[in-house]
Amino acid sequence: MTRSPYQLSTPPDVLARLHPRLRTYFGPIPPGHVGRGEGVFDVVGTPRRWLWPLLAWFARDAVMFPVWERDVPFRVENRPARVRRGSTPGQEERVAVRAYRTFRFRSGTRTMVDAITAEPEGLVDHLGHRGRVSALLRTEVDADGPDTGALRLVSTRVTFRALGRELRLPALIAPRVTLVERFDDDADRQRVSLVLTAPLIGTLYRYEGAFRYAVVPDTGPEGGR
Repeated sequence: MTRSPYQLSTPPDVLARLHPRLRTYFGPIPPGHVGRGEGVFDVVGTPRRWLWPLLAWFARDAVMFPVWERDVPFRVENRPARVRRGSTPGQEERVAVRAYRTFRFRSGTRTMVDAITAEPEGLVDHLGHRGRVSALLRTEVDADGPDTGALRLVSTRVTFRALGRELRLPALIAPRVTLVERFDDDADRQRVSLVLTAPLIGTLYRYEGAFRYAVVPDTGPEGGR
């Protein structure tokens, strides 16, 4: 991978504002290497138990889980990959980073999977093993303020793939993803916060925590796969 999906889809002047320690996380992963990190999520899931049946359906494809837990140890692994969206013959594979986030819940270990690609319309996150749900993301990097150098991803479109077709969810019902990655110099850790919200309902799911991360030689898959 000579350039990461983030570099392929984001203007260089925007990425230049990234905290230097975040450039490793959002940069390319060299051949024969993998990105690995470990840390603790302060919270994962939602306390709204009436949403858990819906989250259980998403859990089948390793997207979200019906939980509400604190102080959850986790491991993240980022691997270079190539992803083809859908099953159209001759469709071009896209450069991707496939991420595996393994949570050690009290009820057992679960792994969340997604793949980030650079598409003609911008950065796209394909969620789950099969990537049936995808989100087009707007990339922002704060130039000043409390989150200077942080990267913020905000979904601007959500699509669902079924029966070989892409269905775009109307704005009135489409959920919104906001992900913030920043580096905490005092703690020497990367901090991540993801919030999934929906119109009229509010927060559906979230996680936030901190971890240490490095690109290291690939010695084989770890955890959850």
